[in-house]
Amino acid sequence: MISTQRTRPRVSRAAVLWKFRYHYLLFLPVLVITFLFYYLPMGGIRFAFYRFTPFAPPTWVGWANFRRLLFERPAFWVAFNNTLVLSLSNLALSMVCSVSLSLLINEIGNRFWKRMMQTIVYLPHFLSWVVVASIFYIILSPGNNPATSGMVNAFLLQWGLIDKPIFFLADIKWWRPVYLFINRWKETGWGTVIFLATLSSIAPDLYEAAQIDGAGRWRQCLNVTIPALMNTFVVVLILNLSKVMNLFESVLVLQNARVERATEVLQTYVYHQGIVAQSAEYGYPTAVGLFRSLIACGLVLICNDVGKRINGRGIL
Repeated sequence: MISTQRTRPRVSRAAVLWKFRYHYLLFLPVLVITFLFYYLPMGGIRFAFYRFTPFAPPTWVGWANFRRLLFERPAFWVAFNNTLVLSLSNLALSMVCSVSLSLLINEIGNRFWKRMMQTIVYLPHFLSWVVVASIFYIILSPGNNPATSGMVNAFLLQWGLIDKPIFFLADIKWWRPVYLFINRWKETGWGTVIFLATLSSIAPDLYEAAQIDGAGRWRQCLNVTIPALMNTFVVVLILNLSKVMNLFESVLVLQNARVERATEVLQTYVYHQGIVAQSAEYGYPTAVGLFRSLIACGLVLICNDVGKRINGRGIL
């Protein structure tokens, strides 16, 4: 039997490239920047196995830098513990606050006020961490009396809740809660973007069917909204977990010598060891950075596997 089905003519790869040449041209700057700033620097990983300074030729030391960070430098483990505590606490608060805020904004019926609320909660994300740190240093600054104190200390002194001003960002007991609060103030609104997009894509028929079955707003949220958010929740969690070891700027601008032991994280530890330290030895900080990247990669793989077991799929 002779087939009458037409076969599509083969199109060469060069013809396809030429057809979409302007698309590739638009993509070219992104490709170049990614290569220059993400892939090309990876060649420096080799210095993790060298004793390297700008003032002498590199000397091969093998695993010596890794033995130093694992067994000879207690400060590394302090920074590692601080990184995990701050990052995981911030991640948990981020997911809870972003989902909760997106659900609350989604309940606003008036479109104007809904957009207004979205804009208001997004705005802090666009402030640099230097500006945010300056704002909160002023708000939380201590003083001898309510007139010279920051807003928070002035309120607490005025109402007799404290006997003397508290320097929140220079007190180990207060620094972590304040840091987590500042992070949520700045980034929670931005974290709601993806969840609000998911909420807007839920079919109205599902809510109508739930309403016919007698479900109130709370029941609709539990049985329709939250299950629809689960896939997005897992994806966002995995993406955020990949950045869990990357704390740097937010910590650097808020830390000071009085709370350095409680605020030193791996990125600031690498910065202080490799750039600020007078020895300018780059091999050891490179080993710390490589170890941090491996831990972050492991956390992502574990979370992706858990996501597959819960939802049947991950993102990797």
